[in-house]
Amino acid sequence: MFQAETQVRVRYAETDQMGYVYYGNYAMYFEVGRVEALRSVGFSYKRMEADGIMMPVLEQQTKYLKPGKYDELLTIKVKIPEMPGIRITFEYEVLNEASELITTGKTTLTFLKTDTHRPSRPPQYLLEILKPYFE
Repeated sequence: MFQAETQVRVRYAETDQMGYVYYGNYAMYFEVGRVEALRSVGFSYKRMEADGIMMPVLEQQTKYLKPGKYDELLTIKVKIPEMPGIRITFEYEVLNEASELITTGKTTLTFLKTDTHRPSRPPQYLLEILKPYFE
């Protein structure tokens, strides 16, 4: 299984009137975690898109356990539980500065050819990067 983590600091604009992270911003945090996780092993979304493949989100699930708060440094843990095919699934855990689990989530994305919007296999270089994590 592939795992990585990154951190984000909660900015004022990402909070609601109570000083809590507005719920809709967790989708953005998941995206930051996902992109940075893949970047950490040498994969580039930019290169994939230049090669004619995009990855739209098909589904997102989020469970809110505790609020994230203004100016907290959150840790976003990302897992890819299985090798991707036409689809790729990411699982997330968001922890606050006290290492308490505050949010969990899951997204499923698909690989599409940019020009036709038809399903595509993942880029071979992504599969090569991920293969050692699943052996």
